[in-house]
Amino acid sequence: MDLYKAAFLLGAFIGSVGGTEIDGYTKTEGAWVLSLNKRQYMVNNVADCAAKCDAETSFTCKAFAYVEKDQECWTAATNSKTELIVRKQSSALYEKNKYLLECMNGIGADYRGTKDRTKTGTLCQRWDVKSPHRPNFTPQTHPLYDLDSNFCRNPDLDSQGPWCYTTDPDNRWDHCNVPSCTENCIHCNGEDYRGNTSTTENGFTCQHWESQKPHNHGYNPSALPEKYLEGNYCRNPDGSPRPWCFTTSPSKRWDFCFIPRCISEPPTIVPETTCITGEGQAYRGTIAVTETGKTCQSWSAQTPHGHSRTPENYPCKGLDNNYCRNPDNERKPWCYTTESETRWEHCTVPRCEDAADP
Repeated sequence: MDLYKAAFLLGAFIGSVGGTEIDGYTKTEGAWVLSLNKRQYMVNNVADCAAKCDAETSFTCKAFAYVEKDQECWTAATNSKTELIVRKQSSALYEKNKYLLECMNGIGADYRGTKDRTKTGTLCQRWDVKSPHRPNFTPQTHPLYDLDSNFCRNPDLDSQGPWCYTTDPDNRWDHCNVPSCTENCIHCNGEDYRGNTSTTENGFTCQHWESQKPHNHGYNPSALPEKYLEGNYCRNPDGSPRPWCFTTSPSKRWDFCFIPRCISEPPTIVPETTCITGEGQAYRGTIAVTETGKTCQSWSAQTPHGHSRTPENYPCKGLDNNYCRNPDNERKPWCYTTESETRWEHCTVPRCEDAADP
């Protein structure tokens, strides 16, 4: 699995994540975050360095690096979500938890994640620009709300949660789909689940994601920050049918978690019907032949190939008829074939950027 290999290699480079020594921070040993906006201090201990970060006024401090040997403290305006983490053996990186979460508490006034599209999929306008919409809320007028880049925020305490101005000239602003940190249920396959269930459906306690015992694995939180592998909570970082975790039992490597389905509406997507962007998860077109011309098998059928990628196991993935889809984070849409000798193949779906060329 490519994701597994990438996670393993990057995780090995960065080092392991240790326990949080400072409340409100996540620690990564042997790491350093690149930041143009930073300040250096000489301190007595890591607690003093945390205090420097909390008291920073020249920029919003999202993380700090502490070099114990030299008692150096570097506060930074960036973290692993927006900048590269590099190896630095003598350093420990501490990142403020609230800037790592991609979920919200309450109405999301404290949301500091990196979602940058509205609930309808429109790209957000940067808070510091005046086109196509002249904003009433800017980094200068509301400095405490971290109106960074074009990320969704809630500077006016909107009861419906974080929002942004949009890049659509005909639509000034719209809300964003930011999941609740406390909603202990799943939409679709639970890729966005951020709850705190940490026991599997068969009663096993989950292993912490930053731990390699009793099971060694490549799902390192530092290597996969967009997957929010926090604590030992059930997550779905790899396109599985639902959230899961490694277990603390040496005899049970991993297990699915039982988390009820949400009764609220799932996040909406902007369907792509003629071309794809990224890995094509939003493709909802009607191509039904593979790249070598083989006819696709219906997703609801189990012949000639039995499988688990069914509409029931993968809701929200558009597994209609026998159309090419990407329900499980493949590199592009694919399907099972109607030929017994070939189980599955990728499909040839044009890329939107190619389709836009003259």
